[in-house]
Amino acid sequence: MLTDTERRALDALDSPALHRTLLDLLSVPSITGSAAETELLHTLAGQAERLGLEVDLWQPDLAELRADPDFPGTEAERCELWGLVAGTEQSDGPTVILQGHVDVVPPGDPAAWPGDPFTPRVEGDLLHGRGACDMKAGVAANLAALAAIRASGVRLAGRLVLHLVASEEDGGLGAFATLRRGHRGDACLIPEPTALDLITANCGALTFTLTVAGAAAHGSIRTAGVSAIEKFLPLFAGLRALEAERNAEPDPLLAGYEIPAPLSIGQLSAGDWPSTVPDLLVAQGRYGVLLDEDPAAARAAFEQRIAEVCDADPWLRAHPASVSWSGGQFASGRLAAGDPLRGVVAGAHADSGGGRMAECGAPYGSDLRLYAGAGIPTLHYGPGEPADAHTSHERVSLSETVQAARTLTVAALRLTGSSA
Repeated sequence: MLTDTERRALDALDSPALHRTLLDLLSVPSITGSAAETELLHTLAGQAERLGLEVDLWQPDLAELRADPDFPGTEAERCELWGLVAGTEQSDGPTVILQGHVDVVPPGDPAAWPGDPFTPRVEGDLLHGRGACDMKAGVAANLAALAAIRASGVRLAGRLVLHLVASEEDGGLGAFATLRRGHRGDACLIPEPTALDLITANCGALTFTLTVAGAAAHGSIRTAGVSAIEKFLPLFAGLRALEAERNAEPDPLLAGYEIPAPLSIGQLSAGDWPSTVPDLLVAQGRYGVLLDEDPAAARAAFEQRIAEVCDADPWLRAHPASVSWSGGQFASGRLAAGDPLRGVVAGAHADSGGGRMAECGAPYGSDLRLYAGAGIPTLHYGPGEPADAHTSHERVSLSETVQAARTLTVAALRLTGSSA
C-alpha cells in the first residue's frame, strides 16, 4: 500500500541515529521547571537549524500567560519558559504538527532505580531511564520522521512542523504558550506512550488542596482537642464515594479502565509534634474530569461533597474544610467522531509494518486537550507502555520507537500531501 515516495522516505529513516538521539535526550535531566528543560530546548533548536528548518525559539512572558483567563496552571517552581517550533518551508497546503514535550517528572527515590535515572541503560531491545517512554522516545521519533523526509528529498505540498514544548507534566503551559503565539495546524500527532495504539480522548485532571482544621491539645489528654487527621477521615470517605458515583457509567473509550477518572491524594501533611493533637491537615491531590465535562461543573461537584460531609459533622459544620484549586488544571479532550485523522494514522501504521491497533481513551490529562480545544484534530500514537511512565522502571522498546517513527513518516506524508 506504500507509494514510491513513501518507500523512499522510509528508506531514508536512520534507525541508529534515532537511537543516538534518544540516548542524548535521556542524558539531560530536563525535570519540569529546571534549567535543563531550557537547555534541552536550545539544543533541539540547533538540531532543527541543521536540518534546514525554519526555527522559532522564543521566551514567552510568564506574567502575561498567568494573567490569561485560560491559564492552565502550573505546579513546578518556574522562573522562565521557552518555546520551540521548527518546520519546513511555508506552504499553502495543510500544516501537520508533530508535537512532543521535553520535560520529565522528578525521579523520586534514587534507591528505587537500578542506576542513575539520567544515565540511559540498554538491555536488549529495552532502553531504561527517566523520560524514556514519557515522552522522549516520542520526541526522538518525531525528529527521525522529519529528518527522513528531508533526507529523502520528498517535496511536500503542505508543511510539517515540530512543536517541542516544556511544562507539559504540570499543566501544559508550553503548549498553551505555543498556541497563544499563533502556531496552529490542520492536524496534530502527539507520540505520547500508547504502546502503538490510538488514544483519541483524554480525561482531565484538576489539582486541589483541601485544608482541615482541628484543635491542638497535649497528646496525654487528646480528648481535650480535635484531631485534624480524624476529621479528614470522613472527608476522604466522602470523596471516595464521589469517585465511585462519577465513574459508574464510563464512556465506551474508557471502559477498559477500573477507574477512568480517578480521585487520589498525592500529598498529606498534618501536625508539628508527636505528642500534640494536630490542629491542621493539608491534603493535595488530583481529581479526574470526565470526558466532555466542564471543569467548572467538576469543581462544583467536589466542593458540594465536601460541604455535605462538613454539614453532617458538628465540628466540621462549625469549622468547615476549605478547598482551593492549585497547580495544573487539565480539561478533557477528544478527537471528533468520524474525523479522518484516526484512519490516516491507522493506515500508516499498518502499511509501514505495524499491524493492527486498538483505539481507546486515557484517564490522564495531556496537551491533546489544548490542541483539540483550539480546533485542531489531535490524537496520541507513540512508543512505550503508559503504565511505565513516572515509575522507577521507566523504559521503552527501541524497535517500537523505530516503528513509531515509520508510522509518523508515512502519516505526515499522507496528511501534508507530497510529490516525487
